[in-house]
Amino acid sequence: MQKASKKNKQAVTSCKELTILPPAKEKEENREDFVELLPPEVSFKIFSELDIQSLCKAAITCKSWNHAIENSDHLWKHHCLIVRAVCQREIDCDRGNGYSWKVTLLRNYWKSKVKHEWLSGKYSNIHSHCGLPEKIMYPMDADTWGEILEAELER
Repeated sequence: MQKASKKNKQAVTSCKELTILPPAKEKEENREDFVELLPPEVSFKIFSELDIQSLCKAAITCKSWNHAIENSDHLWKHHCLIVRAVCQREIDCDRGNGYSWKVTLLRNYWKSKVKHEWLSGKYSNIHSHCGLPEKIMYPMDADTWGEILEAELER
């Protein structure tokens, strides 16, 4: 009986040891996180090469990446200016109201995708609502629908 009890205590100690990384392992894992190793400018350059979806995924990868991405409004500016090509009025309004580049982008990204498809004529030859894909609708104001209708009339 005592041997079994001794083994159980050893097993518990071993399980605890498995959850605590040895100092060498901790250092090895930190070497893999380039955000903590590299100067902020280099990390910024790496993150600035990502598209919007990849940047959002990187932001939820780990705390250090999240901190670097969330606290760098300029990472979002480039993407926001691309969206501005389609949603200039909306972007300018949000920026004028003091929204950060990131918030402005998140508020207008999907709207720009839908608006771009409508403005490019992707749905010009659809004869009824049944012909519209399910995911092409997005809440838009009257001015935006006016732009879309003007583009349709010019075709």
